[in-house]
Amino acid sequence: MSDKDLSWRFAEDFVVESAEIMQARQHSLEQGVEAVSPAMGAQIGVIAAATRARTIIEIGTGLGVSGLWLMSGAPEATLTSIDIELDYQQSARKAFTAAGIPINRARFITGRALDVLPRMNESSYDIVLVDADPHSVIEYVEHGLRLARAGGTVLVAHALWRGRVADPVQRDDTVTDYRTLLREIAGSSAVHSALSPVGDGLLQLTKVSD
Repeated sequence: MSDKDLSWRFAEDFVVESAEIMQARQHSLEQGVEAVSPAMGAQIGVIAAATRARTIIEIGTGLGVSGLWLMSGAPEATLTSIDIELDYQQSARKAFTAAGIPINRARFITGRALDVLPRMNESSYDIVLVDADPHSVIEYVEHGLRLARAGGTVLVAHALWRGRVADPVQRDDTVTDYRTLLREIAGSSAVHSALSPVGDGLLQLTKVSD
């Protein structure tokens, strides 16, 4: 194992997850749903805390792991979470209840994100987390930047897509979409951007202005 791999593993093992997040993660594994890694969860929680987020929208509920991490950093926030799978959202709601998150702080919208997002208010969210269908990642980020307020942050999970984005041999459509997104963001003056290798890549975009 290389030094970089050892450091990556150390960063993942360094995180201590709450019992509620661990249970949601276990349910995700049982359902075959890929959740954000512990280190990525901790990082989005820190960003939520540093932002003092009050309004968060999440594209991709999963079984609640990412939402629990966001709310751990911003317990006074209201989270809107979109997913096409009702069963997943029901599990996430139970996880939120177990974590003591008031029911009025979490709104779950069941539906196709590309149908729901155009109806959401622009420039209204402190944080937008994109963790859904990778084939639509560019469209999700475009919506995310529209929905984020000036100074708000769009977070894109899995931005290195299982290590494949960094491998020039990989040229499938998903990898190409992530590379296109990263290339366009790198040259944009509309955001401050950073790409972290935590988990399988967390792209962070802070919106400069409306």
